[in-house]
Amino acid sequence: MTTLKKVAEDAKVSITTVSRILNNDSSLSVAEKTRKRVLESAKKLGYRKKTFEFPLFNIAFLYWLTKETEIEDVYFREMREEIENEAKKYNIEITCYTIEEGIDVVPKNIQGFIAVGSFKEKELNTLKEVTQNGVFIDTSPEATKYDSVRPDLYEITDHAIEYFIKSGHNEIGFIGGTFVDRDSETDFPDIRETQFRKKMKDMNFLDERYIYTSRGFTFKNGVSLMEKAIFELKDQMPTAFFVASDAIALGCLQVLNKRGYSVPKRVSIISINDISLAKYVTPPLTTFKINMSALVSNALKLLSEQILEERQYRKKLFIESDLIIRKTTR
Repeated sequence: MTTLKKVAEDAKVSITTVSRILNNDSSLSVAEKTRKRVLESAKKLGYRKKTFEFPLFNIAFLYWLTKETEIEDVYFREMREEIENEAKKYNIEITCYTIEEGIDVVPKNIQGFIAVGSFKEKELNTLKEVTQNGVFIDTSPEATKYDSVRPDLYEITDHAIEYFIKSGHNEIGFIGGTFVDRDSETDFPDIRETQFRKKMKDMNFLDERYIYTSRGFTFKNGVSLMEKAIFELKDQMPTAFFVASDAIALGCLQVLNKRGYSVPKRVSIISINDISLAKYVTPPLTTFKINMSALVSNALKLLSEQILEERQYRKKLFIESDLIIRKTTR
C-alpha cells in the first residue's frame, strides 16, 4: 500500500507538504512545479484516498451570464449553485469570474476551467492561449478544443412530440427562445426549435403557424409569445405546445389561465428543466427533469481526466432526462 511517506520520498519533499497538497490546503505556498511533481508521484505510485479523487486546484469557473439573465432564468442560478456545491463536496478549488469582469481578469496560470454561457470568438481564443483543459456545460462552442456536457435536447424534443401524438394530439405548437451571437449581435435558432421542425416535418405534422420564438428564455418571453399566439390564432390554437424552458412555460400558463384557456383540456403543455417552481404552479407543469447533478459532476470528472491523465482527445457527453408528468398534460 502506498503511503504519504513513499510519495514524499519519490517527490523529494516533506510528508507534511505532500499531505497539504493532496488535501488542497489553500494556505500552502508552494511552487507550481512542486505541486505538480507531488500529484504526479501520487498518481504514479497509486496513492488513493477519498479527498484525492478530484485533486483539482486553481480552477476558473467562467460564469458568462449577466445578473439579469440569472434572475430571469432560474435554470442558470440552480446550475451555478450546483457547481459551487459540487466543488466544495469534492474539495476542488474554484474561483468564479463573470462576464461583467471580462476574460482578461482570468489568471494565466489556471489548471483549467468550467464554463457556462455565451462566449465571443475573441474570448474563446484567449482561453485557448491560457489552457487546453476546459469543459463547457450546456453548450459546445469549441467542440474540437474542449469537452462539453449537455442535456440531450434532441432526444427530449423527439420524446415530447411522440408523447403528444400518443396522447391524441396532431396540432402541436412550439414556443421558445433564440440565442444571440455576441460577435454579430444576430439571433440564431435553438436546438429545440430546429429539432422540433425536423421531427414534425418527418411525421407530416409541421404547421409553421404554430411556431413562436423570440430572443431569450424568460417568463416575460412566455407571456408575450402566448399573448401573440392567442391573438393571431384565435380559435385555431393548437391543442398542445412544446415549450423550450420552464421559465417560458410559466409565462405561457399565466396567460392561458388569464384568458380562460383550460389546461390541459384545451391546451396541453410540456416543458424542459423541472425548476423548483414547476410543481407549485397552477396547474403543476409537465416537464423534462434536467439532471443538474449529473451535468455538473460529469463536467468535473472530465476536467479531472484532462488535468490528471493528460487526455489529448475531446469528449462530448449528452445527459438524458426524465419526463415528469404532472397536470399540464392529459
